[in-house]
Amino acid sequence: MQIRNTALTALCLATSVAAFAPAARPAFTTSIQDSVGGIQLKNVEDEITYVAGNADTEFARRFGGEAGKEIRTVGEAFADFTELLGFSVNALYKNMVTDLVGTTHLIVVNARFQRDAVWCLGIISTLDLLLKNYPETEIGEKIVDSLFKCVGMEESDVRAEAAKMKEWATGKTRAEIEAALSGEDPSSPLGSIATTIKEDEYWYYSRYFGLGLVSIMDTVGIEMDKDEVYPIMEEWMKERLGRSSLTACNDSDMYFRVKNKLDMMETMMKEIEIREKKRMAERLEDKAEAALRAAEREKQFQAEVQKEKEAKEAEVEETA
Repeated sequence: MQIRNTALTALCLATSVAAFAPAARPAFTTSIQDSVGGIQLKNVEDEITYVAGNADTEFARRFGGEAGKEIRTVGEAFADFTELLGFSVNALYKNMVTDLVGTTHLIVVNARFQRDAVWCLGIISTLDLLLKNYPETEIGEKIVDSLFKCVGMEESDVRAEAAKMKEWATGKTRAEIEAALSGEDPSSPLGSIATTIKEDEYWYYSRYFGLGLVSIMDTVGIEMDKDEVYPIMEEWMKERLGRSSLTACNDSDMYFRVKNKLDMMETMMKEIEIREKKRMAERLEDKAEAALRAAEREKQFQAEVQKEKEAKEAEVEETA
């Protein structure tokens, strides 16, 4: 009986310990599936020895050479911009210029970025809009030149590409633009860009490309209103180019918000200028009237002096 109880106790203890001890498992190879990039690693060892840029994917084959390269920071780009400019940015424009430099730098350093004529038209039209009322014209022009140089571009080259696109779009209809975007005219400046976009799986959209499309809309006579532009932008990006339209539509909305604020500011500045000119004219008029009154008083005074002089002379003659 005692032996039986001892055996049962030992069995219970063994069962309890087994409940908390890790179960023995057979050795096997674990397979890992990357749900984002479609990269399948054969086993854990492959994952451990993975080297950036050496994956067996089309993306890695195209851009793997960029892995590990040192990229300038936004701070370094802005330091170059400040040195190139050589002037202090007007306080009212400082935040805006800082944002321009940072945004443009981050676009350009992306390995997928490709400059084209639509992008050039977008950035030039944006800079012209934002800096057209800069107080010191020469410094405003220097800001644009310094911006391009700090991201490794020449303003003259960008303006030439933008002018080429604008010249081509001038006189075109909306239907002709949409035909080019659809790839029906690959020999045209816009058609060749559209073809490249459709053929490149990793084509990179950036803000100035969307604003370049807005500028083309303006050139062909589409009403520059956000409610008019939004559905057209959506159609051009989604239906014609086969790309997501959400970011481009948001960028066009932002463009019109900024444009409306700048238009209001410009109207306000003109009203202030008109009021100042009116006040100046009133002050000049008051000065002129005061001068006329002073001249009239002087004339009357001289007349009185002459009268007194003549009276004294007459009195002297009578006495003599």
